[in-house]
Amino acid sequence: MFSKSADSCASTAFSITPADSVMSTEARALYVGVGGNLAVLTGDGSSVTFSNVAAGTILPISVKQVSSTGTTASNIIGLI
Repeated sequence: MFSKSADSCASTAFSITPADSVMSTEARALYVGVGGNLAVLTGDGSSVTFSNVAAGTILPISVKQVSSTGTTASNIIGLI
């Protein structure tokens, strides 16, 4: 077994349904299955919208929330 660090690969994943509330588990990265805009609350509490994210993209950013308001992308997977 190896230790987990900030730059190690993900060990688990979960489906994310966009909602205007903070998730119970913070994601270390997001996979976008169907492209579009992605409105998020980052790990440090900043709100940002990624525009025109392509299908199949992995965004290496810590995320507390994927907002339903402003998000048009779907099939979003959180990586931990």
